[in-house]
Amino acid sequence: MPIDLDASFPRYEQFDPAAPIWCVTPKIDRCFHRFFDTSPISPSGRWLALTRLPAEDRMPEPGEAAEVILIDLETGDSDVAAVTRGWDTQMGAHVQWGASDRDLFFNDMDVDDWKPFGVRLDPFTGERRDLGGPLYMVSPDGSTAASPCLRRTRRTQLGYGVIVPEEAIPRNQGAVDDDGLYLTDTTTGEVRLVLTYARIFEDLLDARDFGHGDLYGFHVKWNPQGDRLMFVVRWVPHGEGRMMAMLVTVRPDGTELHLAIPAEVWARGGHHPNWCPDGERVMMNLKLDGQNMRLIAANFDGTDLHALSDELLGTGHPAMHPDGRHVITDDYTHGPLAREDGTTPLRLLDIEADGEIRVARIRTEPDFAGEKKVLRVDPHPAWGPDWRRVTFNACPTGRRDVFIADLTDLL
Repeated sequence: MPIDLDASFPRYEQFDPAAPIWCVTPKIDRCFHRFFDTSPISPSGRWLALTRLPAEDRMPEPGEAAEVILIDLETGDSDVAAVTRGWDTQMGAHVQWGASDRDLFFNDMDVDDWKPFGVRLDPFTGERRDLGGPLYMVSPDGSTAASPCLRRTRRTQLGYGVIVPEEAIPRNQGAVDDDGLYLTDTTTGEVRLVLTYARIFEDLLDARDFGHGDLYGFHVKWNPQGDRLMFVVRWVPHGEGRMMAMLVTVRPDGTELHLAIPAEVWARGGHHPNWCPDGERVMMNLKLDGQNMRLIAANFDGTDLHALSDELLGTGHPAMHPDGRHVITDDYTHGPLAREDGTTPLRLLDIEADGEIRVARIRTEPDFAGEKKVLRVDPHPAWGPDWRRVTFNACPTGRRDVFIADLTDLL
């Protein structure tokens, strides 16, 4: 039986939600969950793991400590599981679960050399292993952490890696052979560079188009089967021009490297790729025609690129249910579905019926968004391990909180 959230948490009832929604951080402030591809709810369904900012009314400083927070969904109690300096404002410390409640992962950082590293923690015994490499996303079985260089991510966008001084951020010169996609064994802690930007450039890109620029990594995502990775690669031109993004896929052993979404296709207008449940297809928001944003899918090798629905608007951070039919997503405060009062929708899409249910309308415009909006509140709705409950971020009072919506009756 699922935990009765009414026993410990207040309901969110503004704007007449279409499903039960609870605020699960009513007694603790400054908390948020990671992203739309990992659930902060533990495999058993009992625990919630979050990052807690040191402050949300000012810009952060390198070396400041954030907290890894554990919330008991059965009792409503919360505790500090760890303190970390390896975090940033949008993804926190990349707090996420492994295969069981005894495996909690996050990043920390040595401020003497400003090098981040992953941590594997048993939150109940305190047993901790510091890993040799950083983590962005952990494989479904918890055995391997995948990540780009979390310092270099700041070269293309703030908020997703770790906060370090400018002088501590390495700079890539072209398509380098000493940076790329890293895999770390979470048992031994050993790290290896499985895919370099030099190989991506040589195998997938035309030197005439991408020869005068630098390559950096961004999002890394395991598929649900743990046998393929997607890697968002960004090309930053030398001199004038705009940054270009592309999506590559690869096996964990470095074989079967493919360009799933080429830069020229992404440039039509697109964002936020994710895996489909089958682990063979990728999906994202994309303007295939250059005008209308739709949810699209393509095979891992880039073939069979098509719209999942010719009617439904593509917005926010889409994640598909294992039924292959339902997609949960959100929208930005500057998006087409946002309201002037700072509220945005939580959307449940039915791609077979071209239908949509607005699960909730909730404020996601914080009192303080910060420089370049690095402290904005993106909902990042994520399916829970039961594929019934969805966790998301919001700030109905102007401060960030975390919410759980039960979509059982809508599926």
